[in-house]
Amino acid sequence: MRKKCQRKIWSTIINPITHAISGARVTDQALLDKLRLRELSAFDAMVKGWGTVDDWRLLVDMMNIAEMMGKNGIGPEVLPYCEEGCQAMTEAARRYQNTMKMGLSGVGINALREICAYHDAQRTSVSRSVYETMITKTANYIRSKGKDVVEIK
Repeated sequence: MRKKCQRKIWSTIINPITHAISGARVTDQALLDKLRLRELSAFDAMVKGWGTVDDWRLLVDMMNIAEMMGKNGIGPEVLPYCEEGCQAMTEAARRYQNTMKMGLSGVGINALREICAYHDAQRTSVSRSVYETMITKTANYIRSKGKDVVEIK
């Protein structure tokens, strides 16, 4: 019996040209608006003292991505604010473990406000594919427990 060729049949559901164009352009404004709204509502909840663990996680993720982008040369001026923000978020987590109330101090509020502004500038200055690469790079760095990763137990 003869061998049969096992050819890969590619799906034609997506158009490769539009897929490549969407990866090369800056992220869609509507998607960025949704993301900004989630981040700002989480920040507002943390400032008022009634933040949840999900709000804390969203802000920490934003801060981690901003820090990774800064370390890779995309807006490195955010790095000092990321250090202050990391300390403030660690304090907020410790306070939550003790009192079950999630909030930020004054220094933390200012640091996170600056991080939000810088990260928004970082997001809008790079293409979508670069931003997705930075998100993946951040997740891999956290998963590998890099030297700057702070673990809260």
